[in-house]
Amino acid sequence: IRTYNFPQGRVTDHRINLTLHKLNRILSGDELDEVIDVLIAEDQAARLAEIQ
Repeated sequence: IRTYNFPQGRVTDHRINLTLHKLNRILSGDELDEVIDVLIAEDQAARLAEIQ
């Protein structure tokens, strides 16, 4: 679940406790990789924890 706070220019992804104050740059795609990279890392960590 993600919250987009336009007045503060903030994006929060509650699944991974990530908050970035780059809303416009994320929505334009310029900083989207930062969100994707954290989501991938969290997914990989969860998968690794499952097999251990």
